Amino acid sequence: MVNWIEFMRKRPQTVVRVSFVVLAVLVVLDAIPGVIGKEQAHTQLERIPGFWAVFGFLGCALLIVASKLFGRAGVVQNEDYYDRVGGNDSNGKWQ
Repeated sequence: MVNWIEFMRKRPQTVVRVSFVVLAVLVVLDAIPGVIGKEQAHTQLERIPGFWAVFGFLGCALLIVASKLFGRAGVVQNEDYYDRVGGNDSNGKWQ
């Protein structure tokens, strides 16, 4: 598993291309009549071929962007954050 992750980290363009191919396959499968029933769709949007595939992809992308923004906004701190703010004195007690 680790080797596979390293393989994919070295090839980000491949990851993007594979993701788009998978999305395209899902949209095509959704567009074929009878593969996914649309008779019980609640809204007109649900009748559009590929709606849920695109909706899920965009939702996932939005979650990734939002999590990166939260991380940069201060949720993730530097490794030495507590040492700089107050930290321990030479005896190991908090200042």
